[in-house]
Amino acid sequence: MSDDLSPQPSPRGADRRLARRRAKRRRAIIILILLVLVGAGTTAVLVSRSSTPSTASPAPLATNPSTTTAPTSTTTTTQAPGPGFVAGRVTAIGDSVMIDYQQPLEEAVPGVTVDGTVSRQWAQGLVLVSQLKSAGQLGATVVIGLSTNGPISAADFDAMQSQLAGASRVIYVNVHVDRDWQDPNNAVLAAGVARSPNAELVDWNALAAANPSWFGSDGTHLAINGTGAQALAALIASKIS
Repeated sequence: MSDDLSPQPSPRGADRRLARRRAKRRRAIIILILLVLVGAGTTAVLVSRSSTPSTASPAPLATNPSTTTAPTSTTTTTQAPGPGFVAGRVTAIGDSVMIDYQQPLEEAVPGVTVDGTVSRQWAQGLVLVSQLKSAGQLGATVVIGLSTNGPISAADFDAMQSQLAGASRVIYVNVHVDRDWQDPNNAVLAAGVARSPNAELVDWNALAAANPSWFGSDGTHLAINGTGAQALAALIASKIS
């Protein structure tokens, strides 16, 4: 039997190789575990971030300028008085019906100057307006209570309004009279006021027709300072104030 002369591995060398292999395995296992942990942590962070509700304020909605409506103003202005008119004063010019409500009007409109005359015609009132204006004594607010005593035309109204174009306000009082010119005159007044920027209409005829007990036997004149006179004065004052 021959002897085997090839070198035999040392028991210590085998132990070292085995230890190195085990160490490599442990390192591989540790690295694998770390990779798993790191991956899980990253996933957890991503899940945490994606599942956390956002606290940022939502972006404001865009406004379409074409659909935005700006507030509108409804303020009404009164024109400044022109030459010949006295700011802050009220002048009332009328016929005998104005005499019936003169005192209630003076009480309702402090400082008003009332000039009413029996049987005064529209043309006579126009002359008075011209005289007062020339003298610088015509109030910036003028009340015209005429046309009880006869018919008027659009030309008559325009002549009056021409004199009063510089007034801040002109208040025309229509008529309630048992004559055939009542309705035509009231139509002239209404149409004239409609085309005059500084003019307003007091519809006395409508209120009077609803209250026939206010009138005397002629159906036109009122008891002086009576209920009807007070109602008419209050109606005019409401336009002035």
